[in-house]
Amino acid sequence: MEIATSHSILVDTRAAALEACQRLRHRLGQPPDIIFVHWSVLHRGKELRTTLADEFPGCQIHGASSCLGGMTEDGVISREGRGLVLMGLTDPEGAYGVASGQLGDTPHRRAAEIVQGAISNARRPGEMPDLVRISSTPGCEDQVISGIESLLGPEVPIIGGSAADNQVRGEWELITHRQHLLEGLVVTVFYPSTTVAFAFHNGYSPTLAKGRITKGGGRVIEEIDHQPAALVYNEWTGGVISPALADQESVLAATTLYPLGRVVGEIGGVPYFTLAHPDRVTPGQGLSLFADIKVGDEVILMRGTVETLISRAGRVTQAALQAGRLTPEETCGAMIVYCAGCMLTVRDRIDEVAESLNAALGGKPFLGTFTFGEQGCFAGGENRHANLMISAIVFGHPK
Repeated sequence: MEIATSHSILVDTRAAALEACQRLRHRLGQPPDIIFVHWSVLHRGKELRTTLADEFPGCQIHGASSCLGGMTEDGVISREGRGLVLMGLTDPEGAYGVASGQLGDTPHRRAAEIVQGAISNARRPGEMPDLVRISSTPGCEDQVISGIESLLGPEVPIIGGSAADNQVRGEWELITHRQHLLEGLVVTVFYPSTTVAFAFHNGYSPTLAKGRITKGGGRVIEEIDHQPAALVYNEWTGGVISPALADQESVLAATTLYPLGRVVGEIGGVPYFTLAHPDRVTPGQGLSLFADIKVGDEVILMRGTVETLISRAGRVTQAALQAGRLTPEETCGAMIVYCAGCMLTVRDRIDEVAESLNAALGGKPFLGTFTFGEQGCFAGGENRHANLMISAIVFGHPK
């Protein structure tokens, strides 16, 4: 397996794509079998898809827009809200399959159909992939995961991130070598010739504040312990959303360091958490979120700091290396998903995040995207959709 990345900060979409393709060709030294691409929505996804497909005919493409740009081992690729990053992978002994489609009103069923199409495109019918990478538009990621698991079972790790735009305006996009989507799902199944390892964590710690959801559903908590959820949350956090209680404005920026956690499992008696990011105060003084909840869930106020959000990316990557018993020298490259909410919170120091990844990977190529929701597989094997998370996939030595 060979992996290389490239990037461009040129303004024109076609010119940026051509520059990135030229750099990728030079660095990889051979045509890629598959390309992963992330871009800010100041570029046009439809034109990007056409240019990449023309430059690399016969190559599969998995692409999703990313908040403000992306990252590679060359650093954070974003200038005035614009950036384009590519990763090319060639693996003659492995197999990869990409498929995409709209989800519509049946995301569970459609996700199963799309992953089946990806397996067919990899020409590995009946064979379980080592890993599934997904990019979906925000809204029904939990149903997507359950749909994929209905076909593959819960043992196959599902890792990815939700497409993003620059200002949460619904301008996100997805592309493959065949399709441009404003709503839907892109799936890649991996049958690599190398070992693959991963980790999925957050940079937050639990506080003593907790309660049980007594009214709500979908992505809205109406009541915690029979009290309006926004009022309970505001009390727990010392008033961080007080200005929004009357006018139901966005609270995303105010709540990034104070997400709501739910216990997924334990390792050695220490719990690990999935996170939900409060988005807005509802007219009934509930809280809307970027992740699904249900009545009966216990929610715990989590607390993060700028320092932990910066250092966590490197630590998650080190955890992935440890999970695969790999050293940086034994890796070909990595794929990183870093929450856009975390990125915006540490934006003035985001270069330090890229530096921590380079330190963990010893300068090996990596592709990073800033997402509006993260999907990953926890240490106990649970595939989940969450917010404010970080995932790392590393490719190691031959099997």
